[in-house]
Amino acid sequence: MDRKWWTLTAVGVGVFMLLLDITIVNVALPDIETQLHASFTDLQWVIDAYALTLAALLLTAGSLADRLGRKRVYAVGTAIFTLGSLLCGLATGPVFLSLARAAQGIGGATMFATSLALLASAFRGRDRGIAFGVFGAVSGVAIAVGPVLGGVIVSLLSWRWIFFVNIPVGIAAIAITVTRVDESREASARRLDVIGFLTFSVALAALIFGLIRSDGHGWGTAQVGGSLIVSAVLLVVFIIAERRAAEPMLDLSLLRKPTFSGGLIAAFAISAGLFSLLTYLVLYLQNVLGFSAIQTGTRLLVLSGAIFVASGIAGRLTSKVPTKLLISPGFVIIGVGLVLMRGLTGTSHWTHLVPGLALAGVGAGLVNTPLASTAVGVVEPERAGMASGINSTFRQVGIATGIAALGAVFTAHLRDSITTSLGRTPLAGSAGSLADAATGGEIGPALARTPPALRGTAAEATRMGFVDGLNDILLIGAVLCFVAAVSCFLLIRQRDFTAGAGVVAAGPTPTGAGPGGP
Repeated sequence: MDRKWWTLTAVGVGVFMLLLDITIVNVALPDIETQLHASFTDLQWVIDAYALTLAALLLTAGSLADRLGRKRVYAVGTAIFTLGSLLCGLATGPVFLSLARAAQGIGGATMFATSLALLASAFRGRDRGIAFGVFGAVSGVAIAVGPVLGGVIVSLLSWRWIFFVNIPVGIAAIAITVTRVDESREASARRLDVIGFLTFSVALAALIFGLIRSDGHGWGTAQVGGSLIVSAVLLVVFIIAERRAAEPMLDLSLLRKPTFSGGLIAAFAISAGLFSLLTYLVLYLQNVLGFSAIQTGTRLLVLSGAIFVASGIAGRLTSKVPTKLLISPGFVIIGVGLVLMRGLTGTSHWTHLVPGLALAGVGAGLVNTPLASTAVGVVEPERAGMASGINSTFRQVGIATGIAALGAVFTAHLRDSITTSLGRTPLAGSAGSLADAATGGEIGPALARTPPALRGTAAEATRMGFVDGLNDILLIGAVLCFVAAVSCFLLIRQRDFTAGAGVVAAGPTPTGAGPGGP
């Protein structure tokens, strides 16, 4: 087989593993809570540790690959991801697991940042379009089968095996990369922007830390307030540094193009407004409705299947319909879907979510496919790598901040709802512990400590508190998507696109754009 097809195999196998792992993790969260005695905050960090390192390293990893060699960096990234997967499977506690997920994020950023560049250097002409098409199809299959496959693994084996299965796949990808892939470099590669990398990474970490800590400590504490202030100061320093840097990791001049800015808004909004919500939907399906992991994964096929089908339709429309007339209506459809999912009550069945999940999936498919072109299609070819990396970074920032911010709102409303429900009953003093139980997956033990005559009241209060909190964050996600729809319609302009803009857009970007986000 020609070496270029081996390159496609190595990259396809690696990215399939990454996207599959992203969708699988959310389905496993309730089992992770139970076995590792994890709190709700711990679960947020399991997701956000990965998204943080991925967002922080995407642009830097791309520069490293251009300078040191894409084959070498891709192989090293795959090895780091595989080792991180092993450590995740061996985790003895939530902190261990979060740190191992961060290691996965380091490897994942390196693989994502290098994958499309490897394909672009290996393929030319018609074969390049075929390669990107195959790559997109592989990614779509990973998104579609992830929830079900994850549910099967968790139900039949253990949540640890969602990480262990990566080990043989990763080893195979490394072997193919080392022996069958040609090396490529960029002669005029940018120098590493160390100051930009450090200020951006620490600012993002401080922001997420402050948002997550606020759900248990309140917004007025020194720890939370200090974290948010540090984040704001470092973001200002980052912007100043990028304006003055000779070779910045984020070229701020790109923001002068309205279409590029619209693409960044879309990238952030689809992650923060839709995919970050899936963590809470999974917890609802398993912790409140009592579904198993495989039952949850099967039900999420309503969303992932709709994304898969709509993405194919959008792919055929991209050459005929203006980009904003796909992205903007897509966000409207997502917003309507999220509104339809609201209205949950203590007696609601999972079928209440079906229309909303299906609509949200259709909208996400319409947004995802043309979104890449808003990054790479409005810049010169030599800046396409940075532009695509910035867009992908905003997706990961959306996941990280969405999970943290929505989690803060969710827990605050859950506590208030439980406190209100219990009122002046003998359980009023237990409102806080029941709220912690509802978010941390320890409802059973909490109810066991409740007097038998009052357990029904406690269980109902906890259930109602959970659905009230979920209804609130579904509304927030819907509003964010509607705002994105208007912004994208106003900002994205067809005249900003350069000739041949769709070449790179045919391939996926590092989105984790399926159930589970990153």
